[in-house]
Amino acid sequence: MANIVSALLLFSAVLLAAAVYFHHDGGSSNESSATARTHLHFYMHDQYTGPNPTAALIVPGRAPLPDATGTSSRRFGDIAVMNNVLTEGPQRGSPAVGTAQGFTVRVSERGTVNALSMHLVIEAGEYAGSSLVVNSRVDTDLAVRESVIVGGTGRFRFAQGYALSRSYDYDLAKGGVVEVDVYLY
Repeated sequence: MANIVSALLLFSAVLLAAAVYFHHDGGSSNESSATARTHLHFYMHDQYTGPNPTAALIVPGRAPLPDATGTSSRRFGDIAVMNNVLTEGPQRGSPAVGTAQGFTVRVSERGTVNALSMHLVIEAGEYAGSSLVVNSRVDTDLAVRESVIVGGTGRFRFAQGYALSRSYDYDLAKGGVVEVDVYLY
C-alpha cells in the first residue's frame, strides 16, 4: 500500500512539474501567444442597413419591450450575426485591418445587454493570419464596454486579455462605428 501511495505522489509531482514547465515554455516560441503586453486599436463598422449590411438580425426575440421613450425595437432573445470590417481609422475609406465575425444574443428583458461571441480576424500588418476570441456580456447602454479575450490563433495562440469598446458614431437602428482597444498580456 505504501509503495502505491509513494508511486502516486511521485507521478503527481512529475505531472505538476511538466505542467509548470510547458506553461512557461509556451511563451518562448514565435508561434505562441503574445507574452509581452500588446495593445491593438481599430474601428469596427457595424451596418444593419444599406446595400451591403455587415450585421443582420437572424432570429427575432419576443415582442419588443418599451424603453425610456416608450418604444423600442430591441427584443429579449434577438440573435444577430456580424461580419464587420475593422479599420485603422473611423472613416469608411480607412485601411482595413481585418474583420469582426460572430454573433450576439439579447439576454436582458430590459436594457441592451447581449451575450457576445466574436472572432477578431486580423488580415493586415504584423499579426496578419492571427485571430482573437472575444466572449462577454456587453451592456451597450454603457459608455465603455469591457469584453474578455479568451484565446486566439496564430501569433495570438493562448492569448488572454480584454477589449474596451466605445460607440464612436452609432445608431441602434442602422449601426455605425465602434472604437475598439484590445489589451493582451
